[in-house]
Amino acid sequence: MQEIIIRNIYAPSHLESFHIIRFEDIYLDKNMEEGLHRHDFFFLMILDKARGKHHVDFKEIPVAANTVTFLRPGQVHELILQKGSKGYLITFSSKYYGNLLLAKVTQKNFYTFNQFGFGNILSTSKNIFKEFKEKSKGFENVIKANLDILLILLDRENSKQTNFHNTQTLEEQEILDNLILQIEQHVFEKKRVSDYANVLHQTPYKLNSVTKKLLGKTCSQMINEQIVLESKRLLLATSNQINEIAYKLGYEDPAYFIRFFKKHTGHTPKSFRKNFKKVLFL
Repeated sequence: MQEIIIRNIYAPSHLESFHIIRFEDIYLDKNMEEGLHRHDFFFLMILDKARGKHHVDFKEIPVAANTVTFLRPGQVHELILQKGSKGYLITFSSKYYGNLLLAKVTQKNFYTFNQFGFGNILSTSKNIFKEFKEKSKGFENVIKANLDILLILLDRENSKQTNFHNTQTLEEQEILDNLILQIEQHVFEKKRVSDYANVLHQTPYKLNSVTKKLLGKTCSQMINEQIVLESKRLLLATSNQINEIAYKLGYEDPAYFIRFFKKHTGHTPKSFRKNFKKVLFL
């Protein structure tokens, strides 16, 4: 069975799970072209000047100045960044850096800033790049401290744009973050709310209470949305047969999978693949 290409993190020997590049150092006179793939690391793209095209999980993401794009491990994307683009690309593994704020901030893939707000993002990115290049004493601690600052700036911007999530408690946010992580990692074999309640040592009622409050949807809706997303990834990023995809997703009966997919998308898997392949630009 064909699998979606997974890119591993590139990192120099002195820092195994972290890397940063400045786009103008590499792509001043050539395009950056990344075909459809997924990562096993976090992908943080800070654009000071840019043109191009970007799809994340088959949704178009703007490529423009004063923007930040943040991808979680496992997300499928493809990118064309035209020559002359400026900014930074930061990649790191969860082993290198991870906390609850990271889980929260990366639930949103795209951030846009005014000139002042982006100035703070760009300044912090420059500090990270400088520390990475110079490798002075304690540079890793400085890099991680600046990553903390980046996440706080992104979270602040997110809070400005929505008031829906402002009343959550720390416990509720932690439950939600852990639930999202579990669903992303185990939806192929776990499709019931009770499965996740057992793993997280919560009741199904508690999970539904948290997801309704913070996301406006039930836990079952979250599970179904992830199944549909994984289905789309396999349909558009591989040439696997429909029955192979059904088995991969944990369905012994392909006909049941076809009915499920049509119920949630309005398309059969076959028609979806045929009609939406054209949105891919590479």
